[in-house]
Amino acid sequence: MKVNVEVDCTPAEARAFLGLPDVAPLNEALVSEMQARMQANMAAMQPEELMRSWTSFGMQAQDQFRRLMEAATKPGA
Repeated sequence: MKVNVEVDCTPAEARAFLGLPDVAPLNEALVSEMQARMQANMAAMQPEELMRSWTSFGMQAQDQFRRLMEAATKPGA
């Protein structure tokens, strides 16, 4: 014997029927917090800031590479 049951309800009604909590307020709070943090960090996304941070890292990497090559070419190394 095979029985099919169809239930026509909204997700909120299904959660309430199953006793699950309403997470809409929590979701709204998390989204607003994420938006606030993204707006606070927008300065880091400016092209000038990105280039400044990448360039400083690039210069350090170049200096490290140059020192590595100098150390490798010294006699007795």
